[in-house]
Amino acid sequence: MRKRTPARRTALAAGTGVLALLALTACGAAETDRPDAGGQDGGSDNGGEGQGYDTVVIAEPNWVGAAANVAVAKHVLETELDVTVEVRQIDETLAWDGLDDGSIHAILEDWGGAPEKEELYLEEKKSVVPGGELGVVGHIGWFVPKAYADAHPEVKTWEGLNDLAEDFRTAESGDKGQLLNGDPGYTSYDKEIVRELGLDFQVVEAGSEEALISAIQRADREGTPLLTYWWTPHWLNAEVELVEVELPPYSEECYEDLSKVACAYPDVNLPKYLNADFAENGGEAAEFLKNFQWDTADQELVAQLIQGEGMEPEAAAEQWVAQNPDKVQAWLPAEG
Repeated sequence: MRKRTPARRTALAAGTGVLALLALTACGAAETDRPDAGGQDGGSDNGGEGQGYDTVVIAEPNWVGAAANVAVAKHVLETELDVTVEVRQIDETLAWDGLDDGSIHAILEDWGGAPEKEELYLEEKKSVVPGGELGVVGHIGWFVPKAYADAHPEVKTWEGLNDLAEDFRTAESGDKGQLLNGDPGYTSYDKEIVRELGLDFQVVEAGSEEALISAIQRADREGTPLLTYWWTPHWLNAEVELVEVELPPYSEECYEDLSKVACAYPDVNLPKYLNADFAENGGEAAEFLKNFQWDTADQELVAQLIQGEGMEPEAAAEQWVAQNPDKVQAWLPAEG
């Protein structure tokens, strides 16, 4: 199996030497009717080999960074290349099955949450192929509000954190400190890390990314202690300053047995993946998606417009595209 450096989020989500970090559950997975996006031979159903696809289906896992990627890609495909785009809101791990059978053509941000499926579809069946790097670097860790870290600088290491566990007790965590996680569908190793490091903490699920955001905003506003699983990129980081707790450094060896993880999450250069037939026969749409690459600041800006300012994804994408014509031009297939 091709090893990929473990990553998160799922959604960090990752396997043997590959970190499955944050696989998010589908948020209202859309029911779709796509006669043209059918199975592994979808290329011929969409105009014949090499002629491209009339409709391109892009997976959108349930986090706002993924929504930002999809919104911009959709806008450019539809306005510049006259390609119809269908967005499928779906769990990152389930998206791999769609990539395999051709019902989904692309996922633009993968955090390594389905290592077994990666091995099956990439290495064995070869029904899915890499689409290049997105350009965004994903990072997951444990964080506390800056005000608390300033008052208790010892919290910046996991050893010091454990000495302060009492400060983080809640009704949900009982006599242990609380480590707040997000969506129950996230694939994280927080429980393993807590156990293996002997920390006096209990992992508590907030229930959703929105609930996690609300808890962070409340702690920042009220100056209360909070230890939370969190990640970058994220639009909230521009509004709330958090300080990371230093865990033992990441190593591949640490993740060889996922039941005994006792170190930090790895940084991940987030990749894209394409259905293999689409990658070969998807014409300009496939070429564009392979070229599509932006950085963390770009993604966070569009995510902030969507989540922080309440703009519709299409409007946010249109604004960003209008302000970044050179970047967009670099993604477009060469003429001729």
